[in-house]
Amino acid sequence: MIQIFTTGGTIDKVYFDANSQFEVGPSLLPELLPESNIHEGYQVQELLRKDSLEMTDADRQAVLQAATDCDCDRILITHGTDTMADTAAVLSALTDKTIVLTGAMQPARMRKTDALFNIGFAWSAVQLLPPGVYIAMNGEVFEAGAVKKNLKAQRFERS
Repeated sequence: MIQIFTTGGTIDKVYFDANSQFEVGPSLLPELLPESNIHEGYQVQELLRKDSLEMTDADRQAVLQAATDCDCDRILITHGTDTMADTAAVLSALTDKTIVLTGAMQPARMRKTDALFNIGFAWSAVQLLPPGVYIAMNGEVFEAGAVKKNLKAQRFERS
């Protein structure tokens, strides 16, 4: 069984025309998993519904606590990309579980999104990687503490 935690981020953003901005909405993960032909072997729990730039140290500790308390030894976390590396660093205190964080550069609700690919890629990664904390984005896996987001290039790179 794989535990999936959702925390919000761009992957779950919704466009609100009334105020012409994106806001984090309910997770689309329950729809994205079947679209990726993933139908069983997981449980989903929403932890947060925040843009990662709004996440606090207390929020990261809550994610760590949820992962610590989880009976599953394989955990996938959807997360905003801006501070994903920060949360991965906090989670790296857990050495006996395989934890993979993923997200999207464009909301899942948009036609040209990387969300579906990243979810499928992270699903594979969490099953194949040894214990540790990783970020799986756009076809690459990075170890926690050795990754940063390149804002200009809109991709993750080894640091």
